[in-house]
Amino acid sequence: MAPTRPARPRPGPRKTGRQRDNLPRQAAAAAPPDPWDPQACQGLIEQLFALREAMIDNARRLEPWLAAVDPIHAGSALNLAHYLALRRQDLRPLQEQLAWLGLSSLGRAETHVLASLHKVLGILHRLVGRPWQPLADDEPVGARRGPARLRDHAAALLGPAGHGRDVRIMVTLPGSAAGDPALVDSLVAAGMDVARINCAHDTPEQWAAMALHVRKAARRAGRGVRVLMDLGGPKLRTGPVAAAQDVVKLRPARDAVGRVLAPARLALRAAGSAAAAEGVAATLGVEPAWLAALAVGDRLDTVDARGAERRFVVAERHADHVVVTSEHTAYLTAETRLRRHKGRGRSAQTGLHDLPVAQGVVHLKRGELLRVAADGVGRDAMAAAEGRRSRPAVVVCTLPEALAAVRKGERIWFDDGRIGGVVRRRLRGQLEVEITHARDGGERLAADKGLNLPDTALELPALTAKDLEDLEVVARHADLVGLSFCQSADDVVVLRRRLAELDAAHLGVILKIETRRAFEHLPEMLLAAMQGPRAGVMIARGDLAVECGYERLAEVQEEILWACEAAHVPVIWATQVLETLAKSGLPSRAEITDAAMGERAECVMLNKGPHILEAMRTLDDILRRMAAHQSKKRPLLRALAAWRRFGERPDGGGSPAERTDAATR
Repeated sequence: MAPTRPARPRPGPRKTGRQRDNLPRQAAAAAPPDPWDPQACQGLIEQLFALREAMIDNARRLEPWLAAVDPIHAGSALNLAHYLALRRQDLRPLQEQLAWLGLSSLGRAETHVLASLHKVLGILHRLVGRPWQPLADDEPVGARRGPARLRDHAAALLGPAGHGRDVRIMVTLPGSAAGDPALVDSLVAAGMDVARINCAHDTPEQWAAMALHVRKAARRAGRGVRVLMDLGGPKLRTGPVAAAQDVVKLRPARDAVGRVLAPARLALRAAGSAAAAEGVAATLGVEPAWLAALAVGDRLDTVDARGAERRFVVAERHADHVVVTSEHTAYLTAETRLRRHKGRGRSAQTGLHDLPVAQGVVHLKRGELLRVAADGVGRDAMAAAEGRRSRPAVVVCTLPEALAAVRKGERIWFDDGRIGGVVRRRLRGQLEVEITHARDGGERLAADKGLNLPDTALELPALTAKDLEDLEVVARHADLVGLSFCQSADDVVVLRRRLAELDAAHLGVILKIETRRAFEHLPEMLLAAMQGPRAGVMIARGDLAVECGYERLAEVQEEILWACEAAHVPVIWATQVLETLAKSGLPSRAEITDAAMGERAECVMLNKGPHILEAMRTLDDILRRMAAHQSKKRPLLRALAAWRRFGERPDGGGSPAERTDAATR
């Protein structure tokens, strides 16, 4: 049966003569001006020539920067200057008018800005019948050379693209890779194009061993794999936190109605000994003489950490320990005392030793005060007691010089933005912070967690004394060096100078954009990096989200992608890509979509995890599929197999099962 023809709309009520006379006038008032009008086209020509003049003027202003770049980047640097001028004003009204004419709206002009503008100008001149003299001599790159130059720069920096995809895969090596060449072999076999070694962890000897394993694995695989060594940089982190002794919880096994099926079992050994016991919940130390006097059947009484009276019975006696049991749940700490009864009025007691030590944490809640100190050890808040005032919690900053730059009212974030606060007072060597961002039940802050000061202008050099030492190892073993927490062109110049001193000027430099200041200074840092033959950018989205605000991250990363594309500088898409999959083996829906966005970059970085091989396979599949749909931000209109047969038959193409089968073939 043929598809039915759409029903003809019924005519509305007849309009009066006055209404009919008013229709042309109303329509004319509502309709926009004719886009083919020569005066409208002339107005567009004037706007485009003004844009062109602004681009050329900007290139003149940046001439000292442009003259300093490596010759291989000369055209790219000039194109970046043109792009920066183009984006200094709101072009949306102009774009709408150009699109209305069916012309390029300059929305895909990043790699060849001036060439795109010239093309549109030429077409507009012909539309109005005016002569046009091509201006290609002024163009640093054309519509074909621009994208090709970006591809060439990516290949020179990151190695040639392969495996049926244009985007490389970078993997962060775990410290265990230094002694596990088989792990590195498996990563290379799974498609790793770049191996990342984080110099903030492990030792120089381990870095060298990892790099050697990568070289050997790449030779066995018959292809090149680049090695990136990431410098630690002046990372602000929380300092040590006072360790806390754990609470040992003993709980008997019970049935559904609470009846005891098996008592809780605890082993007691001489304090400091290495005696081991099996089938017990925990093993604790006690006074040796007290332990020696115990016999099977003895009763041991205590008051546990919650103030509950509890009783244990000695059930087993062994050469170096005893096993005691209880039919009640008990919480034991270092303050707990065990009392042994031997007849009326006779008792002896002991303290508990060798309790497991838990990682120290500081507990924080919204509205509470926190002291951020330049030195010392972090600790929990202390409540007021008789003769003693309350004290707020304390954490320590690993870079004390950063605290001197912080001002009242500025924000401070901890642990990748999980905990946030506002500085209320500056004290001697400390900041007093009100916690404003935490979950309802509070948060726990441990040592070695990130600390961000998004509102503070930190004048910290990107290269620390340790980084300068580490560069000697990097120069011998790496292809690429990652400059962490760079914030200005000076940081890049210092790195380039040090590499030249080490005869390593050929190394590719990766600018890690992870602070708001780095984002604001990106153009100057790009031009400074382009003074060497190979340069790239890593969008470190974790710290960047905290610094710029999570709500702005999508916007910020887009702008970084655009600027780097205009400079023909390759981009590495990093931080938490398929992180849940790599750690747990099961991805979230959101991170699958995020990984697909990685096709916009030249390389995607995966972090280490027990399921890293599965994460690599998944990312490889996603990138291959997306490569057929998207190139940078330009959609590719390939044939859509899923809907190819719809409408070929009058009933819409067969049964649902037949259509599904056809689409998946």
